[in-house]
Amino acid sequence: MFSKTIQITNIGSVLFEYSTRAKHINISVKYPSKIRVAIPQGISFMQAKNFTISKEVWIKRNLLKLNLRTKIPLSSNPIELEYAKNYLTKRIEDLSNKHGFKYNKVTIKYQKTRWGSCSGYNNISLNLQLSSLPSNLIDYVILHELVHTLIKNHSPLFWRSLDKYVGNSRNVNKELKKYILS
Repeated sequence: MFSKTIQITNIGSVLFEYSTRAKHINISVKYPSKIRVAIPQGISFMQAKNFTISKEVWIKRNLLKLNLRTKIPLSSNPIELEYAKNYLTKRIEDLSNKHGFKYNKVTIKYQKTRWGSCSGYNNISLNLQLSSLPSNLIDYVILHELVHTLIKNHSPLFWRSLDKYVGNSRNVNKELKKYILS
């Protein structure tokens, strides 16, 4: 996979990477100021660079938003793998039984970009790093994914449904975004 980091005036350092998974040019901005552009096959490097330059305002706005947030690093202590897996597995079982959710299977692994996900087959994947969060945020992520077993998007209906289990889910989501995935 070809990758190249270049300096773009008014934006800064940008990592461009060709990706076999990308279907469109995809710009991601991560804390503190990492900008990555995924380039699908069939798109030239110059097209991707020009597209990125055309998105200067969007990139700057997202960098500002990220840098205005107070970021909390996760514990620097290593995560005990077996303890985290057992704890998260038990927690998802408890919450799904308590609220009547059904999921197919759960996978717990280290992920760089997500706290959790739910597939179309109701397979739930949880990030191992969840075990380092406060318990209310662990439950929020698990309930968020369990609600996805019923509603596969982030529509207003999804947020209203999640509110039934979490309370003010949008505020809890903002609290979660203060933590940095490593």
